[in-house]
Amino acid sequence: MRTVFMGTPEFAVPVLEALLVGTHDVAAVYTRPDQRVGRGRRVVQSPIKRFALERGLPVFQPASLRGEEVAREMGGLEPEVVVVAAYGRIIPGAMLRVPPRGMVNVHPSLLPRHRGPSPVASAILAGESVTGVTIMQLDAGMDSGPILAQREATIEATEKAGELTARLFRLGAELLLDVLQDLGSGEIRPVPQDESRVTVTRLLRKADGELDWSLPAVELERRVRAFDPWPGCYTRWGGRQLKVVDAAAVEDGGAKAGAVGDVAAGREGVVVVTGRGLLRLESLQLEGRRTQSAEEFVRGHADFPGARLPS
Repeated sequence: MRTVFMGTPEFAVPVLEALLVGTHDVAAVYTRPDQRVGRGRRVVQSPIKRFALERGLPVFQPASLRGEEVAREMGGLEPEVVVVAAYGRIIPGAMLRVPPRGMVNVHPSLLPRHRGPSPVASAILAGESVTGVTIMQLDAGMDSGPILAQREATIEATEKAGELTARLFRLGAELLLDVLQDLGSGEIRPVPQDESRVTVTRLLRKADGELDWSLPAVELERRVRAFDPWPGCYTRWGGRQLKVVDAAAVEDGGAKAGAVGDVAAGREGVVVVTGRGLLRLESLQLEGRRTQSAEEFVRGHADFPGARLPS
């Protein structure tokens, strides 16, 4: 089937790769424009662009998808179907109407739960043990189109959002090939989403990563996992940002070893008193320094135990 692919980040690469390994004719790839990053403002290509260029695929990077010109450009490629995986923009109606078999999206949740930009982080924050991937037809709404297929996946106890996202897109790539085969033969029936079960996620902000030690340790552990790699979880110590890279809630029967935010080192490891229970710090990164295990960090900062966070 003649296909156009739209995607941007690293975890969308397996979806494009699956199309190339299969029998699909990938006419072109659409991805977000190159960005300037870092202090040197160097130009960085998206992972999808780099992957596509290495394989000799035409790459389109429109600054905006609005307007008839972009739709006409895509129409000139004559795709039967367009596959979208984390492109990062709402697709306007003019483009939705281009492929005769529609636009097919890979979404890392079991829709209609967790629509929107942060489905994986939201599932971890909610303490869910099961999530999954949905292959759906795009419509004018946000992740509101009919469902073509779904597959469940267990959320591992220590799995972070970045790891889970990558796993779900690999799972989605496998499921997508079956869906496209059935779509091409007309053997698939889209199922409308149950609007009574909809939940909607929001875009994460840098401020979301600041740890509030008055929260329960279990919730703080989920945040450390959910906000990795973005926005990351952090507190302040000695006027500097201290990133909490890995952490685990410690069952202590509700007892406290001090006031909320107090740091201690003992048989449970390096822990912080929270609103309920203790949070064991396992990996830390002080602003401007490398990531260290909590034990190594304490060896180099003997005054850390006994501190109160944030400070």
